[in-house]
Formats: sequence, C-alpha cells, structure tokens
Amino acid sequence: VYAKKNKIEIISSPEGNANAVGEHALGMLLSLINNMYYSQKEIFNGLWLREPNRGFELKNKVIGIIGYGNTGKSLAKKLSGMEVKVLFNDLKPNLSNKFAKQVSIETIQNECNVISIHTSFNLKSNRLINKSFIEKCKKPFWLVNTSRGQCVVLKDLVDAIKKGKILGAALDVIEHEKSSFENLVSSKKIKSDLLELISLKKIVLTPHIAGWTFESKIQMANIILKKIKKFIK
Repeated sequence: VYAKKNKIEIISSPEGNANAVGEHALGMLLSLINNMYYSQKEIFNGLWLREPNRGFELKNKVIGIIGYGNTGKSLAKKLSGMEVKVLFNDLKPNLSNKFAKQVSIETIQNECNVISIHTSFNLKSNRLINKSFIEKCKKPFWLVNTSRGQCVVLKDLVDAIKKGKILGAALDVIEHEKSSFENLVSSKKIKSDLLELISLKKIVLTPHIAGWTFESKIQMANIILKKIKKFIK
C-alpha cells in the first residue's frame, strides 16, 4: 500500500525458484511414502528393519495440487512421467494444461491420495488445512507443504496423523516458523504441538529450503535484473 501510494515499483521473481520447489516437493513426497527419512534414522541407531518400512508407489495415485502458480505447475510437470493423475484447484479459472486438470476443492478432498500446497499466502489460504478441511477428505492422504507454514494448522495436523486421517506429512515450512529454531528440540519456547510433530514417524521436515538452491539464487538474480532493466527503459 505504501509503495503504491508513493509510486514505488516493487519487483519480485517468484518464477526464479519454481523448478527448485517442484523438485523439492517431489523429493520430499517420495521420501515420505517410502519411509526413507525415518528408516535412515533407524539405521543410524543400529536397526535394519525392512517390513516396518515397506513403502508405497506413486503409480496410479491421485495427486491434488492447491495453488497452480509457478511452483504448482512445476510439480505437475515433474509428476507427468510417473503414471499418476494430477488434479489442481486455483482461484483463477481456466488454468488446465496437459499436466493437470482444474477441479473444485471438493473434488480434491474426494479423490486425492496426496495433497500438495502451493498457494500464495492470503486470507483464504491462512489455516487452510485445518480440522474441518481434513474431516471432509474422503481418503486418508499424504500432505506436502512447500508454500507457507500458516497454511497448515499444526495441532490439527498432528491429531489427523495420530487418527490415520493423514498418512504422513512432508513440510518445508511450519506454522510457527517466525520463532528461532537454532535449538529446535531443547528450546523451552518451542510450542508443544511442534515438539509432538517432530516425534512422529510419518513426517519429513526441511528448514524452508525448497527454493533455496545454488541454481535458483542465480536464476532469481538474473530475472530481477532483467525486470529492472525493462522498467528503466
């Protein structure tokens, strides 16, 4: 508002790290459904357990993407060779392409085995994945969030995982991310629902690095530079 009022141009490059986020989301999903993270922790502790860590294949699963902007489209493209059905929901109409079909949020809740969040943060996406949303889902599902932590209510997520409504969660962002996490487990300031989340088996967590690659850093800088040059001209 201030910038607009004072005629200040704001330039960003959300497309610059879209590929990185798409790759990261897919990587986290594969790790989640195949118990890669947790089984590695077990191996480090001297355990070599096969049957308890039996995983699932993506083939024939229905993937739901909420938010079909740069990162949502990137994930859909990467899923195109994996023999899955990809659906998406977005506030903007007529966005279907060869990689995914646009549907209602109710269809996402009715059909999807996986739900991946790629929406921008706004009033509608704030606390989007909550108890009410989860209870409306017809199938137990895996959740991926590389968008904004505030899109998922952490307490409701933990409860849903315990009840089997959510099969597992891969999170690059979390609700309380504004806190300092240098000493995540030992800090008395960390909320109890977050401590409970990290104690669960069925999660994969990364520290907001989905778009944080060496390549994306250069790509974003180049895009910003081009936009500045275009604006100056």
